[in-house]
Amino acid sequence: MCGIVGYIGPRDATPIILNGLKRLEYRGYDSAGLAVFTENRIEVRRDAGKLSQLEELIRVSPVSGAPGIGHTRWATHGAPSARNAHPHLGATGRVVVVHNGIVENFLELREELAAEGVRFNSDTDTETIVHLVEHHLAVAADLTEAARRAFLQIRGAHGIVLLSADEPDKIICARIGNAGGVVIGLGENENFVASDIPAILEHTRRVIFLESRQMAVVTRDGVRIETLEGEPVTPKVHAISWDAASAEKGEYRHFMQKEIHEQVRSLTDTLAGRVDFQEGRIRLPELNLTPELARRIRKIVITGCGTAAYAGMVGKILIERLARIPCEVQIGSEFRYSDPIVDSDTVVLAISQSGETADTLAAMEEGRKKGAILWSIVNVIGSQAMRIADGYISMQTGPEIGVASTKAFTAPLVDQYMLAILLADLRGSLPEAERRRLVADLRLVPDLAGRTLGREPEVEKVAWALKDVRDCLYLGRGINMPIAYEGALKLKEISYIHAEGYPAGEMKHGPIALIDENMPVVCLAPKDPWHEKMISQIQQAKARGGLVIAVATDGDELVAGQADHVLWVPETPWMLSPVVTAIPLQLLAYHIAAIRGLDVDQPRNLAKSVTVE
Repeated sequence: MCGIVGYIGPRDATPIILNGLKRLEYRGYDSAGLAVFTENRIEVRRDAGKLSQLEELIRVSPVSGAPGIGHTRWATHGAPSARNAHPHLGATGRVVVVHNGIVENFLELREELAAEGVRFNSDTDTETIVHLVEHHLAVAADLTEAARRAFLQIRGAHGIVLLSADEPDKIICARIGNAGGVVIGLGENENFVASDIPAILEHTRRVIFLESRQMAVVTRDGVRIETLEGEPVTPKVHAISWDAASAEKGEYRHFMQKEIHEQVRSLTDTLAGRVDFQEGRIRLPELNLTPELARRIRKIVITGCGTAAYAGMVGKILIERLARIPCEVQIGSEFRYSDPIVDSDTVVLAISQSGETADTLAAMEEGRKKGAILWSIVNVIGSQAMRIADGYISMQTGPEIGVASTKAFTAPLVDQYMLAILLADLRGSLPEAERRRLVADLRLVPDLAGRTLGREPEVEKVAWALKDVRDCLYLGRGINMPIAYEGALKLKEISYIHAEGYPAGEMKHGPIALIDENMPVVCLAPKDPWHEKMISQIQQAKARGGLVIAVATDGDELVAGQADHVLWVPETPWMLSPVVTAIPLQLLAYHIAAIRGLDVDQPRNLAKSVTVE
């Protein structure tokens, strides 16, 4: 895995593929390559490292033509190297493939192919696919049929794109299972293929998303989609509202910094069309939630991975507090293995920025098998998590390029707040006056976020004080406990500093042993129902010599008198406080990483869309 771009049409494919892959760099990768049809043969250029190395290779050894396919790889089988980089040619040199996913039965297939005399030139599982296609070409009517037979043989979840020098009028692509999204972009006398929308936004906004177990034959004049079993499919064409400029850094040093500052707009957009401040009501039409369904729900299970799971922890508190529906949070990667107790009166609510997170999609599948109602909160329009759900809430944040999620964390906090109010209203568990007050509080959110972002220079000063630390402890209680987890995650994933989030009340049950003058302690202490308890935690940390960095409400003298550094936030209704307390922690992690000279947008070993288990 990770990024795929393909082009078929009258133009030179090489610059189109390179530019598209650059727009997918945010996904993370360790090698890159492309293949184009030129002068009746396929030419491949690939190398380990960043795209700049591939560009230099192409400068020294130019290649042009069409059609073409390209790939940025995040190693799963075989070390990052030119040998293992995609694309992979078959033994004939006439068929080439790029691939996202894991061929779960590749050892078995590799042994069978080797027994037939096939010689492998890489350590990857992907190479088995191209050899399988060539194997079937010996008896199949054409490339399409040979590819179909190969796709039916491989196990696992995949996004696959291939072409042949013998049939250069087409690109074949397929989606199998929940990994490797495949987007087909529709142009005039040309068409595009990609693993994610930003790669092709500069060329078209009309796209088709392949569903699981579908394959497409893409020509310059059209697209034909079938199931892997050969049944024709009439696709839905989606119009994407993003523009290419929204995927550029603009005045900011990094995408992450830009996206942190975009939260005023993203929070405004996630409220747009959903909040009736005059009537004091919430409308979430895509959720397909009726009063009958709201009253029928007996349990909600929120599932997600990483940042999304922490957002779900905030949602659990809101839903239980307002709608009085039992709610639990399950990590997506554990859900399907836990034999979850869900039924037709249970909602499985999946949260995913990309809507393509393999573990989260697998959790949704498990919920479907057990008869649960599926909802999703997603950012990418048309993504798998959106399409397979019975109802959804779109984050409406626009593209998020930085690997470390920021605006796609705060948006679902507000989405779940709105969901909790709507559920409570439909179930009759929320008095009208309280509902109106809760809805009115949403009007404050964008301004509160903006005021918090205005304190960035003060956060940067604290970042300079912490730039050389090796460990950090984050503490929070109640609705801000998940923000401690999220703050620690942000620090470790982009600055590579070991950090742990912990329930503050549990500090004395173990972590307090770690606290000394070398252990900074970040304490979430806004004025909320747990404020006094957090003051006690600060005092305990200080008593052990810890360096305390507090996130606190403006004017809180109790905190100011005890903390070494304070990250101030404006006074906020407590149910919405995680939106503002998260922002200084995002900025803190960002500035520490930037000061340390690290690759903030593409941290090592991480990918934006984790499309394998």
